[in-house]
Amino acid sequence: MNAPLPPGFEAPIVRPAASHREPDPAWLIQAREIVADLNTHSPALYWIDFLLSVGVAWAATAVYFLAPGWSLAQSAGFFIASLLFYRAGTFIHELVHMKPGQMVWFGRVWNLLQGIPLLMPWVIYRNHVDHHSARHFGSPRDGEYLPLAAAPLRETVKYLAQAPLLPLLSILRFGVLGPLSWLHRGLREWVLTATSAAVSNPYYRKRFPKREQRHLLIVEVLCFAWLLGIAALVAVGRITVQHLAMAYALLAFALSLNWVRNLAAHRYDNAGEAMSHVDQFYNSINITGRSPLTVLMFPVGLRWHALHHLFPSMPYHNMGEAHRRLSAQLPADCPYHATGRESFFAAVGELLGGARRTSPEQSAMRRWTQPGTAQS
Repeated sequence: MNAPLPPGFEAPIVRPAASHREPDPAWLIQAREIVADLNTHSPALYWIDFLLSVGVAWAATAVYFLAPGWSLAQSAGFFIASLLFYRAGTFIHELVHMKPGQMVWFGRVWNLLQGIPLLMPWVIYRNHVDHHSARHFGSPRDGEYLPLAAAPLRETVKYLAQAPLLPLLSILRFGVLGPLSWLHRGLREWVLTATSAAVSNPYYRKRFPKREQRHLLIVEVLCFAWLLGIAALVAVGRITVQHLAMAYALLAFALSLNWVRNLAAHRYDNAGEAMSHVDQFYNSINITGRSPLTVLMFPVGLRWHALHHLFPSMPYHNMGEAHRRLSAQLPADCPYHATGRESFFAAVGELLGGARRTSPEQSAMRRWTQPGTAQS
């Protein structure tokens, strides 16, 4: 028997079997009507928000490197740069949801100021479309889903332990494996299948789309050139080992913020079964509180992840208004309201509660680790 949930946590929504559930329930049709006018992007807001975020991030980085060691100024530079690089980095999510040809120069400038120097070009996040697919979401074929709430607690610990290694993996990908794969067809196929997607599911395998390979090659060359430039500056003594360690710490912390934040995006209790569009919504979370931590940890619309799975193309700057309308106008018994959690800690506490109640024999992770199950 499952132990009761801690006070303040919501029980999972009980849903009928997929074969007996309408694909578009009445409340979803009503929700579409309520937010129908909120799907237009404002390029000016995107440009202003991103350029301010990344500009201040680079200025704070300069302070971090130039200030006296362990001084207040250096600490402030570190945290401001990390938080703003994290914020600027989350625009990658907006980019992959834009239509082909939409805000092309925004994507190019994002790569120039954020994606290339931080070794995270936005094209490697193309796999995100599988995260919204009824064929893939919540299964081993979803690069952004692990059944952490339906697996022992050690799986969450293993997930978190990867965070400090993320910069190292990026350096290996763009500084070693990518360039070597240009010279060997077999290695290239492996790189395109196993190391060319931004994922949190380490078992995910899917070949990079052929139509995007030219784009990928261009950003690979740029990332490699960036790393060669850093190596040349190290060789002539302009960059020291201390500088490299400082840069690694900054990048690791910025990337870890998103890695940890991701724990509050979904319930992570699906055992790998197919999930419809509405199922994806039920399994996702809106963070409804407005604490300073929430504002910092969930920038650029990330607070409204359940809402995003209802309306994936809605621009981030309209999501707050959409949530207010839906909260006010949908019926009190509408499932939309049950997706809310007051804080990051409430959402993660629910996940950890499920993990503590799951024995190794019951672990859904077994399905993720079976050979072939994470391939599309």
